[in-house]
Amino acid sequence: MAGNFWQSSHYQQWILDRQDLTRERQIDLKVLTEEEYQKLMIFYANLIQSLGEQLKVRQQVIATATVYFKRFYARNSLRCIDPLLMAPTCIFLASKVEEFGVISNSRLISTFQTVLKTKFQHAFQQEFPYRVNHVHECEFFLLEMMDCSLVLYHPYRPLTQYIADLGQEELLPLSWRIINDSLRTDVCLLYPPYLIALACLHMACVIQGKDCKTWFAELSVDMDKILEITRHILALYDLCKSFDEKKEISTLLNRMPKPKTSPSRPPSQGPNGDGQESQSRQ
Repeated sequence: MAGNFWQSSHYQQWILDRQDLTRERQIDLKVLTEEEYQKLMIFYANLIQSLGEQLKVRQQVIATATVYFKRFYARNSLRCIDPLLMAPTCIFLASKVEEFGVISNSRLISTFQTVLKTKFQHAFQQEFPYRVNHVHECEFFLLEMMDCSLVLYHPYRPLTQYIADLGQEELLPLSWRIINDSLRTDVCLLYPPYLIALACLHMACVIQGKDCKTWFAELSVDMDKILEITRHILALYDLCKSFDEKKEISTLLNRMPKPKTSPSRPPSQGPNGDGQESQSRQ
């Protein structure tokens, strides 16, 4: 387990290029527009968030699960494994990786069924079609794709360090929420966590009218990258304004590429997998 982000597989293998991300999504983008694809990713991130909250896991577990989910579909089409199965699988694995404790099989399935019935009935009219053995099989494919390298780094820890240095504790709640929102974008796949933390802190400063220009000017960071991250998050907010989930999601789910069998070995994986990495550290 790498204790240094710069020596970790998160940095060496999972900071992706925008062109690579687009290329890997070509199968799905033949069916969906880029905007529709992003709406589906927002929807499934919301689903993971709701499941995590219902299970009363820490936010770090939810964040880790969301990044696992996004990493899997950064390397595989939506038709490889049903995202409805991958979502609880990611929570199941993340809870173990983050040392929250193993969620019992029965509790995971029953809680997810409750979440679907109470909060996502507009999207899924039928019962959750999978059982515990499907989750275990899906977990195997997820582990294989990530080559059992499960450590990842989140922006939360650097954020608290930056705010302590800045001496503006009142910026923490809003910055933290913006980081949570950023999980619904591709920034966790494209940028190091410390830059995401700085971008979210910068946005919080602007929103709350805090003059931190001098502090930011003294940082030895690429401000263009911070502005790029900011644009990604602002684009998310703009998209969410026009995204009426209850009206649109059923149509999107019907159009989404679907697996012929679930779960199935992603076609991009060989018998030994060609995985990358993940696990989580704030």
